[in-house]
Amino acid sequence: MKTVNLLILIFYINVLSAQTQNSNPEITPKSIVLGEVQEIESSILKEKRIVNIYLPEGYNSKDSLKYPVIYLLDGAVDEDFIHVVGLVQFCSFEWVNQIPKSIVVGVTTADRRRDYTFPTSIQEDKIKYPSSGHSEEFILFIEKELQPCIEQKYLTNNRKTLIGQSLGGLLATEILIKKPQLFNNYIIVSPSIWWNNASILNQTGPIFNNTFYQNVNIYIGVGKEGLTPTQIPRVMEVDANLLSEKLNAANLKNVKVFFDYLPNKNHATILHQAITNAFEVLFQEIGKK
Repeated sequence: MKTVNLLILIFYINVLSAQTQNSNPEITPKSIVLGEVQEIESSILKEKRIVNIYLPEGYNSKDSLKYPVIYLLDGAVDEDFIHVVGLVQFCSFEWVNQIPKSIVVGVTTADRRRDYTFPTSIQEDKIKYPSSGHSEEFILFIEKELQPCIEQKYLTNNRKTLIGQSLGGLLATEILIKKPQLFNNYIIVSPSIWWNNASILNQTGPIFNNTFYQNVNIYIGVGKEGLTPTQIPRVMEVDANLLSEKLNAANLKNVKVFFDYLPNKNHATILHQAITNAFEVLFQEIGKK
């Protein structure tokens, strides 16, 4: 009887031991790969610039299929790259089908005031932001170095979208006015039009010329954001609307402008909703052509 009890005890010990081992299997951690990192040696900016690249599911460098490219300002991993890539992935799912599968190029920030602003005539801002006012070089970097690099390394088509918020929205506006041919779609969110007393609203360029024939779609989104950090009081919502009105006043058939006021959002919370709204209207517009 003791022998039988001992055997039963040994049996249960073995069962419990096996269960314990099975309940704590050894797990080998693996990294989640979101994309690639490219380092561009810029002769224009005289520095190395880092860009993060998201490649859509199914991307194969040996395929003939080519993809639209979405260029994202403030595109570092600790900036907007990860969550905007999530929006792009979601909106391109087959059961959502809001946008086509796209490559995302996140342009990481080095010095926002330097790269995203044009020269100012306001002496206080010159002193406060001594590195500011070099957007011309950064735009040239995008045109002459960044875009050619991406088009050489990846399977891209001729559809290019630019996303910029705040000072990035100011830069996107400047590109739109001065070199609109660089992108087909402009997603401008909460733009810092106030820079240099909103002098950009007085600038002219090819986008206002009736000889400009490229199809361009523009989304301008702004929340309830209030007064700007300027000596002369300005309201961001009003400035964004003035930009929209100025573009519409050009009355160009091939330029479509969508103004989106989101009163339930502010400068910190607007980006996701604005991009989602922009994808819906801009890519629907492409589908009509």
